[in-house]
Amino acid sequence: MPELPEAEANRLRIERDCLNRTIEAVELGEDTDYLELPGDNERKRLVGHQFTQTHRHGKLIFAGSKTGPWIGVHLGMTGSLRPFDEDDSPPDYAKFLIRFEGDRRLAFSCPRKLGWVRVIDSPEAEIARIEYGPDALEIDRATFANVIGGSRGATKSALMDQRKFAGVGNLWSDEILYRVGIDPERKGTDLSENSLGDMHEAMRAILRAVMDTGAYYDRLPDDWLIHTRKIGAACPRCNGKIEKTKIGGRSAYHCTRHQK
Repeated sequence: MPELPEAEANRLRIERDCLNRTIEAVELGEDTDYLELPGDNERKRLVGHQFTQTHRHGKLIFAGSKTGPWIGVHLGMTGSLRPFDEDDSPPDYAKFLIRFEGDRRLAFSCPRKLGWVRVIDSPEAEIARIEYGPDALEIDRATFANVIGGSRGATKSALMDQRKFAGVGNLWSDEILYRVGIDPERKGTDLSENSLGDMHEAMRAILRAVMDTGAYYDRLPDDWLIHTRKIGAACPRCNGKIEKTKIGGRSAYHCTRHQK
């Protein structure tokens, strides 16, 4: 599921290939009933405007201008934003398509449910409306320690709660806990100040490292959990084994030896 680094990679595609181009038309693809997409009037708001800037907050991607309107995009589980030219075929599962003046196009591809596109007035208003916390790369150490250390539930669930801070999901919460050696089921209230500080530092380092690769996982170091997310796999960091646990309805992969 796309998280902060993956959202950043998608934002960069828009910034690189779609800014300062007048929008001529906005269309829906086929089989869109299962997605939240803009209606006719909302799509018309975009026509004649340009995207002059982009923004990302957690997993959310925004493109618009100082005076608006903007699009806000959540990639869901499998979504992506794909710029392409008219002579090229649109990506598979294109559910939302922006036609810019000239040959450039932008498609929102989403094979599965949960992704959405909204036409909004500003990113700040939308972030406040859906009550997302600060971006995971902007939350400071003290605030992080307060929100995670004050959680009486599983630490993994707290890391994934977008109301606490935005951007970390299932994949990178596992990687964070794996790096700092904390069992995903441990309560936040059981963690020391040093452990919370280490977790904050690990979160920032992991998210930035994934961003630096453009979210290409095969470029990440060999001792990362992402390469061994399989039940019974040998832990690259110790002689333990990787196991899978269900926490809050989500799968948690972790090492039974060094994560305590």
